[in-house]
Amino acid sequence: MRLLKGNLLTQILIAFVIAIILGLIFGSSIEVLKPLGDLFLRLIKFIIAPLVLSTLVIGVASIGDPKSLGRVGTKTISYYLITTAVAIIIGLGMAFIINPGKGLSINVESTEVEVNETEGVIQTFLNIVPENPFTSLAEGNILQIIFFAIFIGLAITIIGKKAEPVYNFFDGFAELMFWITGVIMRFAPIGILGLVAPIIGQYGPSVLLPLLKIIIAVAVACLIHAIVVYSLSVKTFAKMNPFTFFKGIAPAAIVAFSTASSAGTLPVTIKNTQENLGVSNKISSFVLPLGATINMDGTAIYQGVAVIFIAQFYGLDLTFMQLLTVIITTVLASIGTAGVPGAGMIMLAMVLGAIGLPLEGIALIAGIDRILDMFRTTVNIVGDASAAVVVAGTENEIDRKAFEN
Repeated sequence: MRLLKGNLLTQILIAFVIAIILGLIFGSSIEVLKPLGDLFLRLIKFIIAPLVLSTLVIGVASIGDPKSLGRVGTKTISYYLITTAVAIIIGLGMAFIINPGKGLSINVESTEVEVNETEGVIQTFLNIVPENPFTSLAEGNILQIIFFAIFIGLAITIIGKKAEPVYNFFDGFAELMFWITGVIMRFAPIGILGLVAPIIGQYGPSVLLPLLKIIIAVAVACLIHAIVVYSLSVKTFAKMNPFTFFKGIAPAAIVAFSTASSAGTLPVTIKNTQENLGVSNKISSFVLPLGATINMDGTAIYQGVAVIFIAQFYGLDLTFMQLLTVIITTVLASIGTAGVPGAGMIMLAMVLGAIGLPLEGIALIAGIDRILDMFRTTVNIVGDASAAVVVAGTENEIDRKAFEN
């Protein structure tokens, strides 16, 4: 099993390198490989809703009494919010060091940037409660599926013996979904090739060079956050070697980088966290789906860099209160933001509006948003996994045989 895991990671890495080379050589004509990536994405997406429902029901039911569930939930949400706050501070700090917007001259076309309006905090929380859970499953609304699954799991726990057939059904169903996930992951190298090559071919070096400083700022901040914050967290709370952690979650991180979708990577994250890092099913199936929707560390870094970049481009100096508003708004906005490509741009519009910066500034980085999205989504996914390891470590729910010789 360990050999197979290693082979898959090697294959994914090789496919990733080949994709970059092909994209640089053939440019936009490499678009012919895009259907391979689209097929892989569709395979991943088709298992998200049933996988989240089945694993989360079993996870909640396995945790047992509501007190234990409340304890695990409190730890999970607290970790997500704290690391998101740290991430936005790192993003702001890196932006001030690199100064990506100073001395930059970009001709922005007078194109309107279409950004969805947010519905407000109250409506966001109301939207968590599904009017029809089957519609939520059909639409893939992760937060509503989580709400539905938590209630089923709690009901199974409270009812007890009479609900055992329901528990057994979801337990067997979850095993089926894990098997299907394993089959889909065998095609990951081909999918990575079809996803990455067209992106490299589309943007190319000439398009990226004028905005290279903002890409570097986001990439470096993401690396610092992952290496420092996540390493310290898994080492302190789970007594896990950081190298073991990063190696175990590497396949999911590469898929996240390629798809730019936290929700789309969720099945792979669950698989890696359980099989490579030894996190129990009941912890991973609760922490990870929640993280796919409310943990936005990478996106928070992007917000910090983008805000400073836009302010510097327009020659504006932000006050301490404006910077504090950026931190608070980003942390709160991360709750309920969809884990799909481009969601960071919606959050950015909220943050810019909160501190009075022109929304037209979004057009400055809209062209490279897909590149930045790849970095921030990778950090989001690694952050989800670190939360699962941290919570599992504090709950004594890690099987160390999964990664120890």
